[in-house]
Amino acid sequence: MVPRRYAVVLPAYLAGLLALDTQFGLHVQLALGALTFVVLAAALRPLSPLVRAQAIGVVGFATVGEVAGSLVWGVYHYRLHNLPLFIPPAHGLVYLSGVALSRRLRARAVVCAAAAGAAVWGIVGLTVLPRLDVAGAFGVPLLLVFLWRSRSRATYAGVFLVVGALELYGTSIGTWRWAHDLPGLGIPDGNPPSGVASGYVWFDVMALLVAPWLVRAARALVTTERHEPDVAL
Repeated sequence: MVPRRYAVVLPAYLAGLLALDTQFGLHVQLALGALTFVVLAAALRPLSPLVRAQAIGVVGFATVGEVAGSLVWGVYHYRLHNLPLFIPPAHGLVYLSGVALSRRLRARAVVCAAAAGAAVWGIVGLTVLPRLDVAGAFGVPLLLVFLWRSRSRATYAGVFLVVGALELYGTSIGTWRWAHDLPGLGIPDGNPPSGVASGYVWFDVMALLVAPWLVRAARALVTTERHEPDVAL
């Protein structure tokens, strides 16, 4: 079980982290990255092996997505045009924040708030926002399907709410910026796009799928090491 206080403490840390990053250069950014790995390790310590594996899986899949989306495709860029060291562990903290939020509030309320927020965001992105957000709108229906059909809908909803808040905050202070159009496709995109959280849903889906396998693999490795006979020299 993820402690409910994570729903407040971890987003507060992430907000402070993003604000600090805008004030300093690469060396401080590296230090913030090291600190965030320590914070993630501390946050994982009291959790069950399965939840730890889920968070670690999110870090892995999200990092691949970051490299592909930012460094390779150029859909968005961070302030220094790199992949900040704090981003991979921050994805783990975002996941734990979302899970904690879904536990702190009634699951139904969290799902309804996420569904309504995603739908409204997608509509205003196509109608009244200063930047036309066609690309983001494509992701909203996918997110709504997961919120409707998945057994993990409360987790996805909690993550969406945390991601949405951090995306609005991070882009407003200049930590990162989304391209006006998807490179190579020319499809208008928001800053941030309304459907950005659907990408996080895929990270979560994959992490939830591989987490049991990671736990079994770790247990098998520990069992093998314990039963390995000593070799006399």
